[in-house]
Amino acid sequence: MTESKPAVAPTPPPTTEQPPEDPYLWLEDVTGDKPIAWAKEQAAKSKAELEAVPGFTATRDRIRAILDSKEKTPYVTKRGTYYYNFWRDAQNPKGLIRRTTLAEYKKKSPKWEVMLDIDALSKTENENWVYAGNDCLYPTFDRCLVTMSRGGGDTAVVREFDIKTKKFLTDGFNLPAAKSEVAWKDRDTIYVATDFGRGSLTKSGYPRIVKEWKRGTKLEDAVTVFEGQDSDISVNAFRSWDHGKSMDFVNRGISFFAQELYVRGADGKLTKLDIPNDANGGIWNDQLFVTLRTEWKIGDKTWPAGALLTTPYADFQAGKRDFQMLFEPAPNKSLEGVTEMKTAVVVNELEDVKNKLYVWTFTKNKWTKKPFGKDSLGTTSVSSVDGYSETDDYWLIHTDYLTPSTLSLGSLGKQAAKLKTSPTFFDAKGLQVEQHFATSKDGTKVPYFQISRKAIALDGSNPTILYGYGGFEISLTPGYDPISGSAWLERGGVYAIAN
Repeated sequence: MTESKPAVAPTPPPTTEQPPEDPYLWLEDVTGDKPIAWAKEQAAKSKAELEAVPGFTATRDRIRAILDSKEKTPYVTKRGTYYYNFWRDAQNPKGLIRRTTLAEYKKKSPKWEVMLDIDALSKTENENWVYAGNDCLYPTFDRCLVTMSRGGGDTAVVREFDIKTKKFLTDGFNLPAAKSEVAWKDRDTIYVATDFGRGSLTKSGYPRIVKEWKRGTKLEDAVTVFEGQDSDISVNAFRSWDHGKSMDFVNRGISFFAQELYVRGADGKLTKLDIPNDANGGIWNDQLFVTLRTEWKIGDKTWPAGALLTTPYADFQAGKRDFQMLFEPAPNKSLEGVTEMKTAVVVNELEDVKNKLYVWTFTKNKWTKKPFGKDSLGTTSVSSVDGYSETDDYWLIHTDYLTPSTLSLGSLGKQAAKLKTSPTFFDAKGLQVEQHFATSKDGTKVPYFQISRKAIALDGSNPTILYGYGGFEISLTPGYDPISGSAWLERGGVYAIAN
């Protein structure tokens, strides 16, 4: 008996046919007439459907009034003796960079000095400028590197701005549109990572090379500080100030969650900080801080993922690895942030999505801990007023789902004084906030907040919006939301936020 064999299809001849072209490839021309016309057509359809909803006009106008309100708290950044703010409203849609004094800022209606009007600049230069931030020279703060993009695109120009004259310097540190990273080294030197020409960008399209650029010289003559790999995300360099001392760093972004941090000496030599690539490192008051993303085994000791470790920087550079843990993670607890003051650091912990703050002080080679303040069901954040560890002054912001943000000014060891309270935009009477936990199949208790009327029938008939976010390790903490409050909660809707 002969064993039968399955029939074998003949091998097809090689083909030179190309895969069909994407019929929607034309949409990638984001500034083209055809894609813009198509987008406008789709927007018109959506607009017509939305505007047909009963009450739409009143709701839209109310939300617009909230967004355009001039009663919003103008948060500030201290630079020297002035307090700076970037402000946008209906009259200034592109925004103003303005400043005031602390004495004025404490008033209900401070007097502001406008430093740069982006709307006026756009009109004068016939450009659609979108402000993208600035970096000002420490400690004089009389020069700033202002970043602006045309229409809000990824590429942006950088221009040096003189605070005293309120004008851009035509012969200053100016860069054409590119995906650039710039930072001051000193008054006449900046670190610049930008598009230096062919081969200078990573596959991600960001700078692969960072250079040191001297005032009065051409950009092409800048001295190379570091070169990353084509496969990296990007590289950059910067000068960090702490307690009046400076240190220069180079950062090589290997991936979104991995990096190499180098300390740059006065001779230009780079020394890699010997910590895991997925950890974050920093130096405060001669102490090295390391925040771990994954476990770190040193000798016979394994530090857990999410921990905050510290050790004297000089000891670390000498090869010692005697760390102390200032924050120990748990399944329901994570590190929200660290605020550096002059004499202490404030560690902000999230436990079941609720803030718990602690003051850590380093004296006589020993760390001591004490509570910063009372716990609450809202969100409390602390930030340094000066940002350079010169004082123990801090800003304190507190809010919750039903209470507008309050801004207070304090100093470690002293009671904070309330400076500003954001306006109330919706009626919270009869509303309540509850925290519950949903247990997943593997037993994990997932916290969620529910904002609703105090007495509702738990029969599944209540209109409910469930919102959640799970990207980039960001936790959604309680915060006042006048849009959902006015358009949803006031009308009897239930709002749930999964954490």
